[in-house]
Amino acid sequence: MIHKQKYERPSIQKVSAGLMNKFATRTEYLPVTHLEGAPVKRIVEEYGSPVFVLSERKIRDRYREVYQAFATRYPKVQFAWSYKTNYLNAVCRIYHQEGAWAEVVSGFEYEKALANGVPGEQIIFNGPDKSEAELEKAVEERSLIHIDHLDELYVLKEVCDRLDQNARVAIRVNMDTGVYPQWDRFGFNYENGQAWDAINKIMASPRLQMVGLHAHIGTFMLAPSAYGAAARKLIDLFLGIKRKYHHRLTYIDLGGGLPSANNLKGAYLSGADLVPPIDDYAETIASAFLNSDIPAGELPLLILENGRTLVDEAGYLLGTVLANKRLANGKRATILDFGVNLLFTSFWYNHRISPAQEFSGYTEEMELFGPLCMNIDVVRESVTLPLMKRGDQVVAHLVGAYNMSQWMQFITLRPNIVLIDERGRLHLIRRGETLEYINSQEAVPEHLQAIPTLQEEMHLTE
Repeated sequence: MIHKQKYERPSIQKVSAGLMNKFATRTEYLPVTHLEGAPVKRIVEEYGSPVFVLSERKIRDRYREVYQAFATRYPKVQFAWSYKTNYLNAVCRIYHQEGAWAEVVSGFEYEKALANGVPGEQIIFNGPDKSEAELEKAVEERSLIHIDHLDELYVLKEVCDRLDQNARVAIRVNMDTGVYPQWDRFGFNYENGQAWDAINKIMASPRLQMVGLHAHIGTFMLAPSAYGAAARKLIDLFLGIKRKYHHRLTYIDLGGGLPSANNLKGAYLSGADLVPPIDDYAETIASAFLNSDIPAGELPLLILENGRTLVDEAGYLLGTVLANKRLANGKRATILDFGVNLLFTSFWYNHRISPAQEFSGYTEEMELFGPLCMNIDVVRESVTLPLMKRGDQVVAHLVGAYNMSQWMQFITLRPNIVLIDERGRLHLIRRGETLEYINSQEAVPEHLQAIPTLQEEMHLTE
């Protein structure tokens, strides 16, 4: 009996193997033995393995580079750091020192931003899940509340009436930007009139002060033109509000979604070759504003909620080889002490993995697995690397975005996180978990406290 094979979508990926030598080819030409001048081996000795490492210099340099790209093209630009991307306090404070506001999507993140010294007026509260208590706090702190749905709008009106205070609000707008699938789960649709319905309800409410418009069109967006389309549609709403209500909004927020140089699975080119320069995004967005019908003296503040593009490059994950083996098909498999529990983005990125010590010229195609007892714990499905033995260290690159906020406490404990400052000094910015910490969050009911000994069990069965 012939069984029909399952269809798998074909993909083509460019392989840059380099020049041939007597050992064939290899993809890693130099070991990564130091990070910002600090020896990888010393970091592992002091802080354990695995361990996350963040570079303060790279964080600040990238922020200034991206900000300059927009600020040199448009006169009024404000960045708001995306807390969900990496909400470690030390990381957030670097961005706030650089001048970024805070963009949050939960009460947890909102409280973190306040504790990090961000004034309420400089916190943008996004997301579909805002409780009444959280809305009350945001109203009292004069934060910018981006309304996601009508139920939230009605609750916010009740909160304002109860507090006898006004709220500064915007609406999130979703629209067709030519990139599919369209992100239409969040906010109010531009094409079918939902956005205008929400605008009219807000403008009819004396307690809601509409001050802006917001869009977040997707994630890892590779088409600058999509931001141009979004900007033009928000500008159309901006001008329509001015015509209908003689009311001028103060800002337009184009959200985040800008890509990093990471390597997307299934992409033909590497991230460095695939991702457009940041200047292309800045030029497209600035041109949409400056070439619109908005008078020069009435141009709104442009807010951007960048996350991944600012921090991905600044993060590393150091780990250790646990073992090597051969799979049933003969392919080499190397097992590392970190997996998808810590490197969550390995589900959609082919992270660059570098040996942290000298190696021979011989290389082999291999699969990199994590230590978890799950078949999906795959760090790299196929990568050509030199042979590494038990105890060798590796460095995973471009891991600064989402891995330290989406990581899982599953099977193993979450590790230390270290910051290398601009002078090359190491700082522990988050302690690794311990069994005592995990157990401190649990409670055992009284009837489960006692566990019978083996002798007691034998006596009960007699």
